[in-house]
Amino acid sequence: MDEDLTIINTNTRNQKIKDFFNKNKKLIISFLGILLLIIIGFYSYQIYKEGHREWLSNKYNNAIIKHKNGNNSIIVPELKAVIEDKDGTYSPLALYYLIDNNLIDNRDEINGLFDILIEKTFLETEIKNLIIYKKGLYNADNSNESQLLEILNPLINSKSVWKSHALYLLAEYFYFKDEKQKSKEFFNQILNTENANLDIVKETQKRLNRDLSE
Repeated sequence: MDEDLTIINTNTRNQKIKDFFNKNKKLIISFLGILLLIIIGFYSYQIYKEGHREWLSNKYNNAIIKHKNGNNSIIVPELKAVIEDKDGTYSPLALYYLIDNNLIDNRDEINGLFDILIEKTFLETEIKNLIIYKKGLYNADNSNESQLLEILNPLINSKSVWKSHALYLLAEYFYFKDEKQKSKEFFNQILNTENANLDIVKETQKRLNRDLSE
């Protein structure tokens, strides 16, 4: 008797499964088709992404080789194109190369390229913070107080490992402008900053003891 009931229950369950599939056949086929398209699309995008990154790498390296060989006619537009591609690795490298080799004289143009990296490029947080610091460093000699503070505020108001670097830059900026009280305030902030760079802390203590002790 128990065996008969088991067989009946099994048959009933199997029939319900068949009925469910028959009733929802079109829906199931559509779902599987969409799932297949998603999988194909994902792997196609990965292949495209890897191929595009290789192309970008070649574009960057070829531009550097041309510059080293004395062919400067197209290096700036090529490196700008790499920056505008918004790649997390090659876009920052391209900007640093332009700056280090003084290939663009227009400061506004360089700042526009900095903003592409900072505002539009997907980067790890501390890499983005490093770029913000480099932008501040690049502008320090030609910016007024409010401009430099606007650039560096994201670091000053953060817990970034680059915070002490930004504070030190501002402290030195005010020191060389002979605004000693403002300079001292920023140096003191460094001493109260968690995880401040140890070399910067040492230089801060030297500056405070030697030049700002009064």
